Amino acid sequence: MHRHPPRAIVLASSSRYRQQQLATLRLPFTTAVSDVAEAALDGESPAATAQRLAVLKARACAPRHPEALIIGADQVAELDGQPIGKPGTHAAAQAQLRAMSGRTVRFHSGLALLDARTGQAQSGCVRTDVRFRALTDAAIEAYLLADQPYDCAGSAKIESLGICLVEAVHSDDPSALVGLPLILLTSLLAACGVALPLAPDSAAAGAP
Repeated sequence: MHRHPPRAIVLASSSRYRQQQLATLRLPFTTAVSDVAEAALDGESPAATAQRLAVLKARACAPRHPEALIIGADQVAELDGQPIGKPGTHAAAQAQLRAMSGRTVRFHSGLALLDARTGQAQSGCVRTDVRFRALTDAAIEAYLLADQPYDCAGSAKIESLGICLVEAVHSDDPSALVGLPLILLTSLLAACGVALPLAPDSAAAGAP
């Protein structure tokens, strides 16, 4: 019986956090950098921005990987309907955390899986609501010096000491907050015929 070789998987991201997440699925993959401007369109919601950019990042890498399955991802944080980006600097991170103190911040994690062979893309967006504790300036300063989350939207690494800043997290996919919604991703990969260690179909088939 003829068996097709497994499809190459490319993660269109230079984020070490997303690379670490994808590695947990134990699938071989390579990474590529997509040169996409991370800016919202006029009148675009944060959720729509995250999903659109995820698709664009995947498509930007397609010419270099015409036979691959390409994963694109983007995350936009939102407070009072306004997007919150990556702080970049210590002062900007201080300002973000002060604004989020005692508030609920919504994180939109966009995901796309592009079949570069056919040009077809599946995409979605996972919402995570994060309730921050009331934060003193001293607590903010201590956290920033310890974690230096200047490349993270919302200025907090939930997978590290940032967990100390929050009092509640609500989401259908707990992995989404780090940047790569793995529950959604495994479903999209399975739909493309990728053999996972425990695919959604096999889990159902094995149930008593």
